[in-house]
Amino acid sequence: MSTAAVGPTVASVDAIRAHFPSLTRREGAQPVAYLDGPGGTQVPRVVADAMSDYLLHHNANTHWVYPTSVETDALLAAARVTLADFLGATPGEISFGANMSTILFHVARAIGRSLQPGDEIIVTELDHHANVAPWQALATERGAVLKWLPLDLETYRHEVGALESLLSPRTKVVAIGAASNMLGTVSDVVAMVALAKAAGAITVIDAVHFAPHALVDVKAIGADFVLCSAYKFYGPHIGICYGRHDATAALDLPRLEPAPDYVPECLETGTQNHEGIVGAAAAVDFIASLAIDGTASRRERLGTVMHALHERGDALLRQLWEGLHAIDGVTVFGPPPGTARTPTVSFHVQGHPSEEVARFLAPLGLYVSNGDFYATTVARRLGLAHEGLVRVGCSCYTTASEIARLLDGVRALVQGTA
Repeated sequence: MSTAAVGPTVASVDAIRAHFPSLTRREGAQPVAYLDGPGGTQVPRVVADAMSDYLLHHNANTHWVYPTSVETDALLAAARVTLADFLGATPGEISFGANMSTILFHVARAIGRSLQPGDEIIVTELDHHANVAPWQALATERGAVLKWLPLDLETYRHEVGALESLLSPRTKVVAIGAASNMLGTVSDVVAMVALAKAAGAITVIDAVHFAPHALVDVKAIGADFVLCSAYKFYGPHIGICYGRHDATAALDLPRLEPAPDYVPECLETGTQNHEGIVGAAAAVDFIASLAIDGTASRRERLGTVMHALHERGDALLRQLWEGLHAIDGVTVFGPPPGTARTPTVSFHVQGHPSEEVARFLAPLGLYVSNGDFYATTVARRLGLAHEGLVRVGCSCYTTASEIARLLDGVRALVQGTA
């Protein structure tokens, strides 16, 4: 048996950081630490270059016969292939839209055309409201019954057994987030989708916060629709939807008469953000390019990179978690390290509203998010709907020294030593 040391499988953090021009920004003497990844990551040069190249050399509308239109068709088709690799889907199941929220309102409206008064929709207290508001609107418009899957404030997960008790013969839709953008909780969507499917419900998964941190496998999840956003994984502001072919084909979609009526383009209303679609594909290829082994398939390289970044993120999470717990007056929310979660932490500093904390940290070169992050129900359940929370997220370019600086900044605020 060989005893040779195994080399790295993924580019170093320093090598990754070299791809991001924004990381040269400074606040006074301090380099900026972008710790706001859950709200939107920074963009590598290769993504911006791909978008610029499209706009400057290939810009056209689709489905015509002149060269730039043909080139645009080819680039969009290639992007479907790339995003299919990212999600474990087939290209014919990938569609694009302005953002996850807009896509889901569109999908929900189509689903709602078949709902009857008394039909039931299940949403969760843990979710971003992009996977809540469309279903609230349907409940109002169609006379449906909205049921809430409760959040356990001890485990920061869905209450055990709660979904089974909510399902009934009238359940038509179950909408679940794969990961909480506020608490970092990763939910067992495979098990929950299986329960929902057994009850005959349409299943919709918000994977916006999950997709940047783990390799999505839509076939393993088994849901009818899975949505994510490229700007959370180093791409531009554009949404992506996986729709199981038969589920998409069954939708009663509002559409213009001459618009495509075939899957997946039937989900895309109007002229799309072509440069954004090209940029989303470039973001996936950027992630895959971080694998040292360039001979593996794109899907295999994505798996290698996601696994390595998860391990790095877990180490940063532990540093952040332990450091914040050691500061008097700081309350940290979410499941602990070592459990199913992402490297995203939200916390509250006693006596300091979240906006005040974020404003204090910004001049120190520490960019963090504050508020409720559209996970409004979670903030209410925590009793912090007014003050909000401070959120720190670790991305592929985050370093241990940046986390240490963040902890020093919070400590200075609490101790009044800044």
